[in-house]
Parts: sequence; C-alpha cells; structure tokens
Amino acid sequence: MNTKLAFLLLPLIFWSCTNQDKLVFEPLEFKEASCDNCPKVSIHIPKALENQALATIINNTLQEEVISMLSYDDAFEPSTIEEAIRSFNNGFSDIKKLYADEPVGWEAIIDGAITFEDDNIITIQLNSYSFTGGAHGYTSTQFFNFDKKKNIEVNTLDFIEDLDQFRLYAELKFREQEKIPSGKSINTTGFMFENNVFYLPENIGFTKEGLQLYYEQYEVASYADGPILLNLPFQEIKPYLSLKIKS
Repeated sequence: MNTKLAFLLLPLIFWSCTNQDKLVFEPLEFKEASCDNCPKVSIHIPKALENQALATIINNTLQEEVISMLSYDDAFEPSTIEEAIRSFNNGFSDIKKLYADEPVGWEAIIDGAITFEDDNIITIQLNSYSFTGGAHGYTSTQFFNFDKKKNIEVNTLDFIEDLDQFRLYAELKFREQEKIPSGKSINTTGFMFENNVFYLPENIGFTKEGLQLYYEQYEVASYADGPILLNLPFQEIKPYLSLKIKS
C-alpha cells in the first residue's frame, strides 16, 4: 500500500474503532407557530436510529415523557407527540373560553441532549419549561439512563454498590460546595431538607465530567434559589460504582 495513503487511512480506522459502539441519533423537532390564539410549542429531542431494541426503548421513553408533559385535554389520551401538542392546544382553548380576557398565552419548550455515552450506558437529559398561567412557569430537568448491554432503562443508583456510603460522600461534597459547616444541621444555611436530613435528588445522571446530582426548584430550596446542581467527578466516584466508566 502507498505509504502516504496508509497514513491518511489510519485516523479513519482509529475513528471507526473508537466510535463503533456509539449510537447514531438524528434531531427530532416539533414546532408550532406562535399566534394570538395558540400556545407556543417547541420540542427538540434526539431520536436513536441504530440498535433496534435499544433505539426503541430510548425513543419510546422520551416520547412518553414528552406526551405526559403536554397532555391537557381530558377528552382524549394522546399516543403520539403530534397528538400531545394538539392536546396542549385544546387545553389552552378551553381556558380561553372560560377566561376570555386572560392576556397571557401558554408555552411549552422541551429540549433533549445526550450528556454521556460509553460502552455500557447512555444518559439523555431532558430540559423542559412550561407556562400555563399563574405567577411563573415551571422548569424541570430529568435524566434518563439506559443500559446498552441489557437494552433497558435503569435508575442511576442501580450502578452504586454501597448506597449508604455514597450518600455520606455526596453529603460531604454538598456541604463543601454550599459552605455548610460540618457538625451543623444540613439546613443551617437555609436549605429545606425534610427532617433536617440530607438525601439524594430524584434526578441523577452521568455527564462528561462525572455524576450530576440535580435538585429541582422547591426540592430542597426556595423557587428563587433555582435548581441546585452538584457535580461529582469520575475519579472520585469510581470506588462507589459497580461498573467501569470510560470517562
């Protein structure tokens, strides 16, 4: 083989070997035009294309979550994202009929992104914002973790070997980040953990930097404080994991 040609092919071979276990995705987008008599809807989520079994699990999970966020019409149960958008529009129309002078429109924005993937797991983060009247809108972030070997959705904590020890470690890191003195109540500086006891958030997912603990607004603090994020680096959490992570 020509030496120059062989040299040029090496990066391609290396790329193929290092990316052969990566899933292929395409962007899936739904957007409703904004007008005076309709709500604003914008959805951007990844759609898995390869590995049929795993792709089906991922796509169905994200679709079901989006549908649940947009379902506001009791007259029918949507089974697709398009139908869910129609349900959201119908819900807005019903409110307009009851409160014709209500000047504020509804809004739903949903964005999904892959935050981590290696040979074993893939994590997708779903950020959403919705406003259906009231003082302010509702913001939410959810992590969805999938086992690529078993083709199933899993809870991140299933990968933790000793949950009690991990919780103690997470509390130590939380206190360091939020400057909460050791030996003092976890709520000393104004947090609102129930019974003054630290606990892990409902949303935990892998990112390129490590494991992210995501406390939603109102979960442990006031709405004004916004979400509370704690990022735990891979090098520190490896002793607590039941699987090897390629970081």
